Amino acid sequence: MKFQTRRRALAGACALVALTGLLVASPALAAEPRQRVDLRVLVLDDGSTGIDMLRAQLDREGVPFDAIALGDSGRQAITPAFLADSVSGVRRAKFQGVIVPNESAVTGTEATALADFEREFKIRQIDAYTWANPNVGQDLAWSGVLDGATMNVTDAGKAAGFGYLDGTVRIDDRDPGVIESYGYFGTPASTLPAGATFTPLVTGTAQNAPTGSLVGVYAHDGREELVVTLAANRYQTHALELGHGLVTWLTKGIHLGITRNFFSVHIDDVFLPDDRWDTTHNCTVGDDCNPAHDPTVTPYNTTIRMTPADVQALIAWQQAKGLKLDVVFNGGGSVEAGAGDPLTTAMVSNRTQFRWINHTYEHPYLGCVQDFTVSPWKCATDGYGATKWVSQADINTQIKTNVDWAKGKGITVDAGELVTGEHSGLKTWPQMPADNPNLAPALNTNGVKYIASDASREQTTRAVGNAVTVPRYPMNIYYNVATRAEEVDEYNWIYTSRAHGGSGICENNAASTCITPLGADGFDTYIVPIEARIAYDHLVSTSPAPHYAHQSNLAEDRILYPVLDAVLARYAATYTTATPIVNPKFAETALQNKRQAAWAAALRARSVEVYTLDGKVTVVNRGSGTLDVPVTVPNGTKLIAMSVLGIEVTGGNFGDPYGGERSAWRSLGRNATQLLRLSS
Repeated sequence: MKFQTRRRALAGACALVALTGLLVASPALAAEPRQRVDLRVLVLDDGSTGIDMLRAQLDREGVPFDAIALGDSGRQAITPAFLADSVSGVRRAKFQGVIVPNESAVTGTEATALADFEREFKIRQIDAYTWANPNVGQDLAWSGVLDGATMNVTDAGKAAGFGYLDGTVRIDDRDPGVIESYGYFGTPASTLPAGATFTPLVTGTAQNAPTGSLVGVYAHDGREELVVTLAANRYQTHALELGHGLVTWLTKGIHLGITRNFFSVHIDDVFLPDDRWDTTHNCTVGDDCNPAHDPTVTPYNTTIRMTPADVQALIAWQQAKGLKLDVVFNGGGSVEAGAGDPLTTAMVSNRTQFRWINHTYEHPYLGCVQDFTVSPWKCATDGYGATKWVSQADINTQIKTNVDWAKGKGITVDAGELVTGEHSGLKTWPQMPADNPNLAPALNTNGVKYIASDASREQTTRAVGNAVTVPRYPMNIYYNVATRAEEVDEYNWIYTSRAHGGSGICENNAASTCITPLGADGFDTYIVPIEARIAYDHLVSTSPAPHYAHQSNLAEDRILYPVLDAVLARYAATYTTATPIVNPKFAETALQNKRQAAWAAALRARSVEVYTLDGKVTVVNRGSGTLDVPVTVPNGTKLIAMSVLGIEVTGGNFGDPYGGERSAWRSLGRNATQLLRLSS
């Protein structure tokens, strides 16, 4: 590494003592009055939707914060001593930013203490949701429902933390019959106090309404307030898109925590033929309806399997989009197809084009032995009433044989990654409330480190033997369909009432809503937008969990691609090229899950001390072991080593560029200290 040397006022030669992992800032910062600011956010929580949205964003990114429940009678009082003190003769701010419900959330001496604190340390404040009024530097230009409206990030907004957005953000309108978002358009007040300014960062445009501010900065009285006049909850897409900018503005781009937008898609059952939905009998041929037992079912082309043309289409799509789909394969399907299978030839001859994941050799159910004499099925039991389990030997065979098959074809596969058929072996409510006890030993024997789970059943990771689960999001593009017509027919069966010819499941399930039956164009006009929106929300929520679909969805009409294309198109229209989609492999997803879980535990334990002082950021790991710490800083931040006599040696940039910032996970040993210095 090439270093540059910079001397301070201290003269004379000296020996350098290297302290690795330092970030360097402008000397001008150090010239300011000495103040220590702890990198922790204060949230004054009144239970409102706006506060909840911001708390969720802090949690997603891993930003430390303390919350005070304003409605609690015995809550912590907001006093000067609570907000600040002195450490080693240096004034200390205990918080780097403050989030309040609105400009009048606290009053009297508490409001005075908060204002004095913000002025002294130049601490910023977010008003989570209020109306455009003179107390926040605005005149009201318009108010009303904003469903489906657009927002635009101003040049000032891009410079102040929203620069990762391409400029335009859509406001949700998920249900035309329901009011989802309300807002107030503001303009700078005509009678601002002397020296005060109001700067719009995000403006809104609605039909028959003037353009006005929805997110803007009111600078007054030596303080800065970010005023949000748009109602938003933690689940709305526009809240997910704007959330990081709110955090960046509040923390001035210097905080613990990190954001990335992850998107990986697993394609299960490759080489297997998937059973097909019967549009006449509303069942799946070979599964819950079977021509051998039901003479009313016509056994027409009852399976779906990719062709060599589908393989070429997949390769072309990956190259065009710059995104890899993960091939989750069952070698037994290739063997069953026989020697010279065209699909096997196409996949294997292009094997380096794909990322491969073991899906077991033949895709059997690896939990309990299933008893299909009843519907729904139940776990079979022996004469003593004990559950019958698939044996460890059978699980071993399914895992190992598939890996051996792949290696025999020259396919590179990580034996530590596993997706079992239907996520079987893991607990499945209501039939199987516990894992197959033979699963963990089999995973250990085969060196499996990561096993997929269904995020609709288990959203958090857990240990299974030496392995950890990796939740995956299911997509509502069904495994048993390959055409638009089949997808629409099954969708109608599930989501329409009995009166409309559906199954009535939507009537009996409180978590479901019945829809009007979709017409022939329902796939493109209804299913694609809904599925794309769900996947897009996952993408922009910092969740690394992969999605999964099936090889049948890449065959015939190739109905998965329109959904993925819609997700990627919306992302490209919303985010800058400096904020690319991260497309992690299965093991990389597991690593991200591990980091996030360990960091969340460290935040709960308050085992990391971090603060700014003299232009430097000091991070101390006071936990019991090594910890990966997420750090986000502005561009220009440098790694350095420092001499005890004041000579600094600067190195390369800190972290990785993402969204106009620099950020990275940094490993800190027990009781280790890392110093960071910010560049101007």
